[in-house]
Amino acid sequence: MQHTESRTIFHVDVNSAFLSWSALKRLKEDPGSVDLRTIPSAVGGDVQTRHGIITAKSIPAKKYDIHTADPVVKALQKCPQLVVVPADFQTYRTYSHRLMDLLSEYTPLLQQVSIDEAYLDVSHLVPADDRTAAIALADRIRTHVFLHLGFTVNVGISSNKLLAKMASDFRKPDMTHTLYPDEIKEKMWPLPIGDLYGCGRATAGKLQSIGIHTIGEAAVSDLRILQSLLGEKGGLYIHESANGRSHSAVKPEKEKAKSISNEITMAEDIGPENFAGKGIPVIRTLSEKVSGRLHKTGMVAQTVTFQVKTSDFQRYSRQTSLEDPCDDRLQIEKAALLLAERLLTSSGGLFDSGKTIRLIGVGVSRLTEPQAQQMDLFTWARETSASADHNPPLNKEQKQQIISQKSEKLNAMLASVNARFGDGRLRKGMSVPQRTAEDDSE
Repeated sequence: MQHTESRTIFHVDVNSAFLSWSALKRLKEDPGSVDLRTIPSAVGGDVQTRHGIITAKSIPAKKYDIHTADPVVKALQKCPQLVVVPADFQTYRTYSHRLMDLLSEYTPLLQQVSIDEAYLDVSHLVPADDRTAAIALADRIRTHVFLHLGFTVNVGISSNKLLAKMASDFRKPDMTHTLYPDEIKEKMWPLPIGDLYGCGRATAGKLQSIGIHTIGEAAVSDLRILQSLLGEKGGLYIHESANGRSHSAVKPEKEKAKSISNEITMAEDIGPENFAGKGIPVIRTLSEKVSGRLHKTGMVAQTVTFQVKTSDFQRYSRQTSLEDPCDDRLQIEKAALLLAERLLTSSGGLFDSGKTIRLIGVGVSRLTEPQAQQMDLFTWARETSASADHNPPLNKEQKQQIISQKSEKLNAMLASVNARFGDGRLRKGMSVPQRTAEDDSE
């Protein structure tokens, strides 16, 4: 592996991805329509049901102080003529796949980190000390994306992922920016502390409370002060990042999900009077969705989390550990309902304090591979065999009933295995295959 200082790393980020991709689809379906990218527009939820927030906005919408994560209703108050279109994730996935395929033509060292951004290690194409060649390659990629896919990207260039990411967030759209270590003081240190990648709003608030308002001020602060305020790891991260230090390599392999969650914004606020009729059914539905996603990944979960967002946009959550990791809907639902009772309806809960909730979420974490799932089949066979050996002789009708019961149990078990690992993976009369490296990669 190359040392950080000898690498050339690109961070490619689609400009207003959801908005751009929605605009392209709309133009494809109706070539005479207005390009959403040229007017105040945004991708968001349904205004009538209050479902969703602004997830992307056009450049003209910025003039109205519209921000990503603004509630749709609030955005429309700022700009009544704002054109809001619903999200279309099937279209977004299509364009995302096309983008990653195009980028992979330049280097196999590509790490997709979200639907609309990726890191590229192009060290084998561009020497670390040839910045002119790096900029030329980045410009070539930007042009290639626009001509073949129809949307624009920003490309950030540096010797590590952190600085490349920071560079790609500089002026937009359709720009190439560099942020090498010797450019940090000039280009990065004057920025507000909240612009530092990985520094969330709460962390930025804490730093501002002690007089740290810029990235540069954090960079020259005493590490011990930062750690006393943010904790050992948090303080170290801010100090290292503010100084542009990062040693993470571009990892082409896609990392396995560490958690799975689903959430929904309610059509009306939920309080103690309508929680049973409106809230509990949602928790059951979300638990079923989470369970289904676990089935698809072939994973089981140890921890269940229940979270809400109140009408004043504050988030609260509770979590618990299951006795054994599982993907069972009923166990996830039971845990989520108990957590909901603890957080909302018990004495001293949110409902007691007069709060109502507008969003409900259910999630699982601490995901692992299921352990020895096939053994249940053999255990069942041994138990039924032992039972037959120690019981008195049966008449023909009793034998037929037991055979029928065994067949039903076996069919149920086969259905469960095939649902988890794919149809046809296990059938009656076939031997159980040994798990291979190929299976593990699925």
